[in-house]
Amino acid sequence: MPAMTVKAHFDGRTIQLDEPIARAPNAGRQRGVLESPHTIGANWPGLATAGLARAFGDDEPDYGPEELRR
Repeated sequence: MPAMTVKAHFDGRTIQLDEPIARAPNAGRQRGVLESPHTIGANWPGLATAGLARAFGDDEPDYGPEELRR
């Protein structure tokens, strides 16, 4: 069976799926727990924007096709 991502929540005791899925009896499973980006506390879009601005700022040299080929 191919891998899939399913939304779920923790009710304080068990992990509950938020949507039904069809599974074969005794099918194996693998779980991962990811925090919501809103609970991590980082402003990821802002950090990405700032990083790109530093990498491609006005102070950076222009690279032509000759410099990029190897």
